[in-house]
Amino acid sequence: MTDENKSGETNSVNDLADLKAVTGAVAETNTDAGAEAGAPAPVVSNAPLREQELDAQGRAYATGRRKDAVARVWIKPGTGKVTVNGRDQEVYFARPTLRLVINQPFAISDREGQYDVVATVSGGGLSGQAGAVKHGISQALTKYEPALRGIVKAAGFLTRDSRVVERKKYGRAKARRSFQFSKR
Repeated sequence: MTDENKSGETNSVNDLADLKAVTGAVAETNTDAGAEAGAPAPVVSNAPLREQELDAQGRAYATGRRKDAVARVWIKPGTGKVTVNGRDQEVYFARPTLRLVINQPFAISDREGQYDVVATVSGGGLSGQAGAVKHGISQALTKYEPALRGIVKAAGFLTRDSRVVERKKYGRAKARRSFQFSKR
C-alpha cells in the first residue's frame, strides 16, 4: 500500500507503525517507571460495564434453557451450596459428570464455594436439566458480577445451546429411521 504526500513523495505502509508515521500520529509512551520499554500495555476494553441486577433479597436471577429443560436460578453470596428443586445437588444429580457441568461457570471464574445457588428445573431429562442449570448460573453470575461477563462469555456458557431433538416424520419409524424393508 502506498500513499502520496502533498510534496509528491510516496511512502510505503507495511504495518501500523508506518501508518502512524504517515498520518502524523504520535506514538504514546508508557509513563510507568517500572514498565519495560516495548512491553505491551494492558488491554482495557472501552465497552461500558453492565449494571449489577439484584432483587430485594440481594440475589441475582436468571433463566437457563437446554433441550426441553427450563431452569430458574437464583444466586447469592454463601458457602457454595447448590439446591435443585428443594434437594441438594448430590441427591438430584447423582452422576458426578452432571455435577461437574453445573460447577463449570464457578470453576472458570474462580468463584467456587463463594455463591449459594437455588434452582427450580422442569422439563427434559437430567442431562438437559444440568445444562439448563449451568446456563442459568452463568447468566446469574454475570448479573451479580458484571466484570465476569467476558470470562464466562469466552467460555461459551452464556450462549443457549439450540440443539434439540429432531421431530418424527410421517412414513418413518423415527426422525430419519425407516421401517424395516421386506422384499417378500
